[in-house]
Amino acid sequence: MRRIFLLIFSLFLFTSLYAQRMSDEQVIQYVKAGQAAGKSQKQMTTELLRRGVTQEQVLRIKSNYEAVKGEPVNADNIPTQMRKRSVGLGESYEAAELEDQKAVIDEKQNTQAQPEVLGKQIFGHNLFQNRNLSFEPSSNLATPINYRLGPGDEVIIDIWGASENTIRQVISPEGSIQVKDLGPVHLNGMTVKEANAYLQREFSKIYSGIGGNDPNSQIRLTLGDIRTIQINIMGEVSVPGTYTLSAFSTVFHALYRAGGVNKIGSLRGIKLVRNGKTIETLDVYDFIMKGKMNDDIRVQEGDVIIVNPYESLVEIVGKVKRPMYYEMKPSETVASLLKYAGGFTGDAYKKAVRIIRKSGREHQVFNVDEMDYSVFRLDDGDMITTDAVLDRFENKVEISGAVYRAGLYQLDGTVNTVKQLIKKAEGLRGDAFLGHVLLDREREDLSHEMISIDLNGLMNGTVADIPLQKEDHLYIPSINDLKETETVSIYGEVLNPGTFLHSDNMSIEDLIIQAGGLSEAAATTRVSVTRRIKNPKSTTYSSKLAETFTFDIKDGLIMGDGNFQLQPFDMVQVRRSPAYQVQRTVTVAGEVLFSGSYSLLKKNERLSDLINRAGGITPEAYIMGGRLIRKMNDEEKRRERDVIRMAYSGEGKDSISTAKLAISETYTVGVDMGKALANPSSDYDIVLREGDMIYIPEYINTVKISGSVMYPNTVTWEGGKKLKHYVNMAGGYGDMAKKSKAYIVYLNGTVARAKKSDSHLIQPGCEIIVPSKKEKKRMQLAEIMGMSSMTATIAAMVATLTNTFK
Repeated sequence: MRRIFLLIFSLFLFTSLYAQRMSDEQVIQYVKAGQAAGKSQKQMTTELLRRGVTQEQVLRIKSNYEAVKGEPVNADNIPTQMRKRSVGLGESYEAAELEDQKAVIDEKQNTQAQPEVLGKQIFGHNLFQNRNLSFEPSSNLATPINYRLGPGDEVIIDIWGASENTIRQVISPEGSIQVKDLGPVHLNGMTVKEANAYLQREFSKIYSGIGGNDPNSQIRLTLGDIRTIQINIMGEVSVPGTYTLSAFSTVFHALYRAGGVNKIGSLRGIKLVRNGKTIETLDVYDFIMKGKMNDDIRVQEGDVIIVNPYESLVEIVGKVKRPMYYEMKPSETVASLLKYAGGFTGDAYKKAVRIIRKSGREHQVFNVDEMDYSVFRLDDGDMITTDAVLDRFENKVEISGAVYRAGLYQLDGTVNTVKQLIKKAEGLRGDAFLGHVLLDREREDLSHEMISIDLNGLMNGTVADIPLQKEDHLYIPSINDLKETETVSIYGEVLNPGTFLHSDNMSIEDLIIQAGGLSEAAATTRVSVTRRIKNPKSTTYSSKLAETFTFDIKDGLIMGDGNFQLQPFDMVQVRRSPAYQVQRTVTVAGEVLFSGSYSLLKKNERLSDLINRAGGITPEAYIMGGRLIRKMNDEEKRRERDVIRMAYSGEGKDSISTAKLAISETYTVGVDMGKALANPSSDYDIVLREGDMIYIPEYINTVKISGSVMYPNTVTWEGGKKLKHYVNMAGGYGDMAKKSKAYIVYLNGTVARAKKSDSHLIQPGCEIIVPSKKEKKRMQLAEIMGMSSMTATIAAMVATLTNTFK
């Protein structure tokens, strides 16, 4: 039973809804009977399809069988195309059959292709195998007058004029139609033209207005639904057999339904046999290359199409437009093959081709010249190679350098000498160096020689012109190419300092103008020019490095010495005026009358001067807490970067921790504001610089205690109290406190060492900081016990996992 169901699945290569459905039991009984009668798989498939059996019905039978017997059908035995698709309700029998045949063709070509031609791309073979193309006959064609009627054709007979009627009937298997009052009318075998003439005569018997010399009614026969015919396609096609086609089908339609020719099938001699005689031999290449449709003969009932194996298959490779395999007739030549291959490509060597032939014992090679293309015939297995042109020129000369149109030129009647080549390049440029021109020439052995030419004499006629050879390269140097690029430089107080090209008669003011002019800070009384020391003929050592010239600049960039001209590689320096100063701004804030930004009036302006300019301090000011915040300048930033670099590179316990380095753009300068204001211009009175900010706070009567104390706190300042008092206010020293290292930071930025006995050190607003000792990490008993417990837990877990995976 299982074998029966496997056979059912392997049979269904095509699916459709074509005829009356068979029941599931009828399908099973049919398969059994077909096996017993020895019917082929293809024969049973065709008959079942015509009875309306679908893939869905087969799947249902399969499911019922598995549910009852419990034996699954092996899906691997189901044909590939059966697993891929099913036929929709709107799909025709012919379309479904065609799609399934194409799947069979693909599978058959992949498994049964001849080894010697497997993988070859043969010209024309894909014409009937491309699923994106359709060779189905058109259903919109007018009825051909040479179409022969037969059983199954639907005819439409229209009568109009004095009498009007329409008769629509299908020609019976006996070849006739039944007409009222006329009886059977035999139409089988007639063409449409013959049938119209015949009906004209027959219908005149029942319609008086048809026929005669002056008819008043007309009659015409046309086709409705077209009958189907059966033909046989034999030989080297993908799926040979019997096919049901439209009566409009041609040989090409039939080949498409059969999947086209296989790998060894011939496209050059397809035979159409009718009634045992060959009525036509078709050449598909004529259709592909010339579009000759007259060879596409319409097939008739019982026709046989025979595709024989190819006689000659040759391959062409190389520089042709369609390199592949081509089927050749015995009479065809190399010229025919080149035409099929689309001709040579643009870079092909067209004078000759090379042919490798398997002579039966050894290989042979033939070099066929261009004049023999039309007479040299090809044999089966020949391989034709078309080579590319050589990667060299047969008539090229080149000119480069100081000419107006450098490039490649052809060596011909107008360009044969050096002088003619220069003229062709539209002459020499003004910077051409004529004393030593180079001609690079390639010898016969592909080595090169250099020929020096006195072009000045050649152009004047005192030196003979030099004939050129192919591959010659004439180089005419420029005088600018033979020396270092001449530049001049300008630096200092100009808007766009840099390097510029040198020009003859160039002055300092010319260079300043190119550099955008002088900046506002430029000193016009001293512009220096530094010049190289150069003496190419010197034979003695000199310690002199350069020479310098100094000039004044007048208004409007008029030089004091108008005769001085810059030479190549001169370096111009425009100094900064010593009297030029940019405003420098400082800020004062806090308890002053007029806070805000102020510009310094002189270089050595001091702290007391600025406070006076701000209107002095207010009565609420806490002068002892006044502080100065200074912005770091470039030199200080450089020193800070050096310190950081040293800290990173240091090793051992003496290295500085970078985390303790205060990286900031500003820092606090410790000042004694009271002494500074009481003693103007003294050392207490600090000299200000750009970016300084002075802040004078209000009176603050608190003291902050932080660091290694029990409870860091801020308390009220009490005059005369010592360090111990304030530490006690913070709960006392911590366990790790460095008591002897305590220090005090004041509001003005100064720092002092805290002494236990000195009560005057602690001032309002200050901060007492008690540092901590370095903590030594010791493992306590509880930690040891915890680690032991953790180790035991991990060991137990590992043991459990080991036992689990055994």
